Amino acid sequence: MTVPVNSDGKLEIPAEIESQLQPGDRYTVTVTADSIVFQKIKAGFDWEELRRRRDSLPPDPNPMTMEEICEIVREVRREKLSKTDSQS
Repeated sequence: MTVPVNSDGKLEIPAEIESQLQPGDRYTVTVTADSIVFQKIKAGFDWEELRRRRDSLPPDPNPMTMEEICEIVREVRREKLSKTDSQS
C-alpha cells in the first residue's frame, strides 16, 4: 500500500486503516533511514474502566447471599484438597 504525504507534510491515511484507529489508542513510532513503523501499545488493565462498566450494569436480579458464596468457596477448597491428596 502506498500512502502519499500531503502539502502540509502529513500522511494521508486510507479509510480502511483510519477505521481501525480508536480515540485514546497509543502507538510507539520507530524511525529508520528508510521506514517509519507504528506499533500499537497494548493497554494495561484499567480499574477505573472496570468500575465504570460495572456501575453502568443493571442490578443483579438474583444476587447470591453471603452464605451461598461461602458454600461455593468451601466446595472449591474441598475439591482442590481432594485433588492434592489424590496426587500425593
